[in-house]
Amino acid sequence: MTQAPEPSEQAPGSSPRRVAVLTHMGRPAAVEAASRLIEGLHRAGIGSALPADDLELLDPRLAPAVTTLGKPVSRTDGVELMVVLGGDGTILRGAEWVFGTDLPLLGVNLGHVGFLAEAESTEIDGIVTAIVDSSYTVEERFTVQVTLRECSSGEVVWSSYAINEVSIEKAARERMLEVVVEVDGRPLSRWACDGVLLATPTGSTAYAFSAGGPVIWPSVDALLMVPLSAHALFARPLVLGPDSTVIIELIEASPTHGVVWCDGRRSAELRSGMEIEVRQSAHRLRLARLSEAPFTDRLVNKFGLRVEGWRGAAESERGSVLEPRRAWTSS
Repeated sequence: MTQAPEPSEQAPGSSPRRVAVLTHMGRPAAVEAASRLIEGLHRAGIGSALPADDLELLDPRLAPAVTTLGKPVSRTDGVELMVVLGGDGTILRGAEWVFGTDLPLLGVNLGHVGFLAEAESTEIDGIVTAIVDSSYTVEERFTVQVTLRECSSGEVVWSSYAINEVSIEKAARERMLEVVVEVDGRPLSRWACDGVLLATPTGSTAYAFSAGGPVIWPSVDALLMVPLSAHALFARPLVLGPDSTVIIELIEASPTHGVVWCDGRRSAELRSGMEIEVRQSAHRLRLARLSEAPFTDRLVNKFGLRVEGWRGAAESERGSVLEPRRAWTSS
């Protein structure tokens, strides 16, 4: 690694620009990509802020380019953007640092599919340019608020939020959960099941997709409910309105207790006589976008969908986008 270059001069009286950087410091490729990003930003006169634990693992020669990042981070800290380098799991971790603020998050893919990522790690130079020029746009994503309470007293036991999904899962592998599902204050069904997923459009391409749910375009505000291996005649995925409130109660007759997970990162025990409420959150996840490519292109690219033979009117305009994808999907 080369010595971090001297930054360009700031305009007189202006505040120095700063970008938060979060990555998987246990992966050499991630550390290398983060270092290239920090160097490029420093060369342009933009500082980087990293969590204290990450700073300890960074090359000491980058010390002049970085400061310590506090959690949660906001614009009052002088940070204008958070860049997360990693897979979707690392990006969800980064979202915890900015959730509830107006700061946008830019994901750089170092994983496999990387649906939340906007760019690849090979595009560091272009990412630096977009940050320097502030040429990115911001897209807002639907999120949900999660509340766990005692049914009898209404006492709130635990609360959290989810960007991808809330999963209610059985705690014992050999037993099933017995739940009653309520939508908008009315009972919907009773299921003996392995669990229930409540996903956002962002999460519709994650766990919910693997469980048989539909893909929902990110521009749609909706709540997706997917029963997991339910023993019931009516147990299909349901797409609910954005203002719907779902309550799932673990009934007394349930042979096992459950676990509530939010994005696979935050959890609480769900015992008999408790209910979990899921509704639209007041907060949105703000994702930075570097291009105006439609979600269809992202879906085709991430899932490697076959599109050979397409003769749409936009082919001549976006041939450079689709041509590499054709070559990749046919390999």
